[in-house]
Amino acid sequence: MDFNVKKLASDAGVFFTRAVQFTEEKLGQAEKTELDPHLENLITRADGTKNWTEKILRQTEVLLQPNPSARIEEFIYDKLDKKLPSRTTNAELLGQYMLEAANEFGPGTPYGSTLITVGEYQKQLGGAEREFLHTSAVNFLSPLRNFLEGDWRTISKERRLLENRRLDLDICKARLKKAKQAEAKAAAAPDFQETRPRNYVLSASASAAEHELRVAQTEFDRQAEVTRLLLEGISSTHLNHLRCLQDFAEAQATYYAQCHHYMQDLQRELNRCANAVGAPQSSAAVCPNPVSSTFLSGPTSPGATVSSSSGQRPSTLTMEQTQLPVTGTRKAKVLYDYDAHDSSELSLLADELITVHTVPGMDPDWLIGERGNEKGKVPVTYLELLS
Repeated sequence: MDFNVKKLASDAGVFFTRAVQFTEEKLGQAEKTELDPHLENLITRADGTKNWTEKILRQTEVLLQPNPSARIEEFIYDKLDKKLPSRTTNAELLGQYMLEAANEFGPGTPYGSTLITVGEYQKQLGGAEREFLHTSAVNFLSPLRNFLEGDWRTISKERRLLENRRLDLDICKARLKKAKQAEAKAAAAPDFQETRPRNYVLSASASAAEHELRVAQTEFDRQAEVTRLLLEGISSTHLNHLRCLQDFAEAQATYYAQCHHYMQDLQRELNRCANAVGAPQSSAAVCPNPVSSTFLSGPTSPGATVSSSSGQRPSTLTMEQTQLPVTGTRKAKVLYDYDAHDSSELSLLADELITVHTVPGMDPDWLIGERGNEKGKVPVTYLELLS
């Protein structure tokens, strides 16, 4: 108990001395040892890495889970080291509601059968979203959190220790300076009665201060080297985060490609639905309009319209635009990749040019495309007709 009290008193004294030194430095009343410029640059770079990692992490969490309550729930489960219960995605829930509504309205009715078709694809979209969220959390969010909660805490701890060693070093420098000044003053104005005792005491004090300074300088240099090595590891952190970012972008591309594929299939299903009952494609009472290429390519930016701008034409073509004479042909630019689903269709690559024409009685949402010796049906929504 006596040892603990003494240690507590000693720690309190050290803390108070450091606080005085820090305050005097801020007021310009004490000298401050500056860090090596290379070390200062590493510290600045590390601070920037930490700040931007926090911002990217928070915004990615908002992107993947816009619901604040759900994010708080995930945070609590993560801190308690418990597995988060499986949560139904909004698309899956919408698909389930559509299927239940179809059962009530009658699966055999046009509306009911279409609800079933759309509902099934909504559930597939929800499944793709669930996989995307899981992949992003494992490959992107977790590494960022591990850096902030692991490596950065270690770096912060060593930086605080370096700051304490610097304060101790400056305190020793101030003590030695005062001892030297007192020794010089005593030598300049000797007291013949007490010259030898006072000079002896002042000299011993200066020697002790020099020893403390050497020890403090050694500890400061050692801690500066440890901190420098940790800060240089930020370059490895950047490489790791680069790989994680690439994985995240790949997961996004896979997710949107899956969604695009599902919507293509849904569009064909809706086309067959409309053709099966012999109704016009625009009749909403039987089957909704096919999904346009504008929707497939993703939402437009705020304030943007579907109409052409900056020389670009609208990607959704009207009936009048695609009504070509039987013998006439036109050039068309492919807007998106398209994989043929049977031998009657022609696969397309984005940005390539093909020749297209129509035939009597053909579905207005399709054209005949030719590329060299290859020929087959192509969807109008994937094309931009050229004059």
